[in-house]
Formats: sequence, structure tokens, C-alpha cells
Amino acid sequence: MAHAGLKGYCTGLMLPLSRKSVEPMAAHVDPLKVSSRHQSLHHFVADANWSDEQMLLRVCQWVVPLMDFSGGGWWIIDDTGFPKQGRHSVGVARQYCGMLGKQDNCQVAVSVSLASLAASLPVAWQLYLPREWADDPARRDKAGVPEALEFATKPAMALQQIEHLINQGAPQHCVLADAGYGVDTAFRDRLTELGLRYAVGVTGSVTVWPPGREPLPPRASVPRGHVGTRLRRGGPQSPQHNPLSVKTLALSLEPKQWQTVTWREGTNADLQSRFARVRVRAAHRDNLRDELRPPEWLLIEWPEGDAEPLKYWLSTLPEEVSLQRMVFETKMRWRIE
Repeated sequence: MAHAGLKGYCTGLMLPLSRKSVEPMAAHVDPLKVSSRHQSLHHFVADANWSDEQMLLRVCQWVVPLMDFSGGGWWIIDDTGFPKQGRHSVGVARQYCGMLGKQDNCQVAVSVSLASLAASLPVAWQLYLPREWADDPARRDKAGVPEALEFATKPAMALQQIEHLINQGAPQHCVLADAGYGVDTAFRDRLTELGLRYAVGVTGSVTVWPPGREPLPPRASVPRGHVGTRLRRGGPQSPQHNPLSVKTLALSLEPKQWQTVTWREGTNADLQSRFARVRVRAAHRDNLRDELRPPEWLLIEWPEGDAEPLKYWLSTLPEEVSLQRMVFETKMRWRIE
């Protein structure tokens, strides 16, 4: 019965229907028995005892052995929005929907995909529960949201998924993600703690310490006679002891630091753009730290003819990695698209 429900539901999801609820699915999957098929599909979706985690695991067992990782492997983190009307489906809210490219009523799922040069496969997938849902007991109870499920940010959800995969013995591939995840310093720090390299997007406002700039050392003494331990910013009087935004740093680079890089063949032409990179240290809240963060790469894309840089990434790929390879790996995030 569960197999029949799964087959019918998946068939309905793949049909070109404007609405993917069970009633129109039933009408198209079994037009002569709409009522009974609607009832069976509704039971499968609402009440059937099946594990999405086990289903994803089974798919992985089928597919991963056929994937070729000789050219590298990557963990790609992303969120996917599904346009959804109404307010009763779990997690539906007015939020950014990538499918529409704007804020709208939708559900959002956070996923981790395993990618190789030629293929990608979702291996973890979880519905995002906005705070307005998480903090509404009546709404949660009516929709059947488990009591143990609490609000978590998308970066926190992605880290939980990655940690679970690593604990299961998954390989330690480089992690790729867009700026929605990359701007979260705790997210990047935790990936490093897990032994994972990353190449993640950031916004132009993220601050870093480029070569030649560093914070002031801790004060020799502070009130009550204690010895200072925290790094300090220089303020207006000492600009060399203040970090720079990555956009400001990008605009200050010399023309010779920019190179045109081709990273792969596109449908109609080679994909190429202009890039520069600099070794930097992340500066977020380092006035609460007693030592600088380790150096990493800042990669910048500024297409020829554009008025300003287009994209920025922070990466812990090896210091000796070539610019060509760095761009290639960073751009692998689009493998899942």
C-alpha cells in the first residue's frame, strides 16, 4: 500500500499540473477512480509511516556508486523555495523564493547535495520552519509539527545536516554555498572545526584584514588591574588598524591583479570572467577575540565592463591552489542548478 502511494504521489509531482495538491494529482493519475485515489494519496501524505531520511539513504545507495569522483567531490548547500498559496501548509510564509526571484508566499527547504563533475544528488533535505510558525503553538498543533522541532536558522540547519553526514562516515569534500550561508561567521568557523574546506559566497559589506592591516594588540592593562586579552580596532586615528569591507578592498586592487579565467564550456560559449584573489583574515567580531583568525582566500569576480565587482567568496582551499582551480571549484555550486 505504501509503495502504491509513493508511486502515485511521485507520478503526480512530475505531472505538468498548476497545483500539486493531492486532489488534482488523483484526477490525473486515476481519472476513473478520483475519489478513492484522492483518499489513498491523502493517507499516504498525511498518515503513512515512512522515513524521508531512509528514502534518501536508499537513493544514495543506488546512485552514489555510479558517480565518478576522480575529478573531485563537493558538498553543495542550498535552499529551495516552493510557491505556495494559503497559510496552512507547514512552514509556508512570505519569504524569499529563489524559484520566483523575489519575496512571496512559499515554503523553503534547506538541502545538502553531493556533487561530482558530471552529477549531483540531494542527500539531506529539511523543511525550514520560520519563526512565525515555530512560535505559534496553535498553528503547530493543527498542522502536526513535532514538539521537538524548534526554530533554527538556515545556516544552523545546514550545519546539522553536514555534521550528521560526517558522523555517518561521509567523505570530507569541500563545501560550497551562496552568501545566504557564507556571511555567517559561525557557519564558516564550524566547517573548519569539522575539518572541511569551503568556498562560500559573501556580500560586499563583509569585513576582512588584508595584507598590511591588522588590529592593535590587547591593552597592557585595563581597569581593576587586569591584563587585556582582546584585539582592538584603531578607530579614525589609526586607519591601518581597521578592517576593510571586501568591496572596498576589491576596488583598491591594481589592474595587474585581475585575470580572465575560463572555468568550463557553456551551452553556447566558454564560461569566463575576470577574477582577483587576496589572502585575508576574517574580521567579524574579532574585538571579542584574543587572536586573529587564520588566513584564507578572498576571491572576487568583476566582469570586464561592469561598474563594480559582481561576486565575492571566502575560501579555505589550499594556499598553493591555482586561481584557475579555485574559480573552477567555486563555480561548481551551479552543478545543482
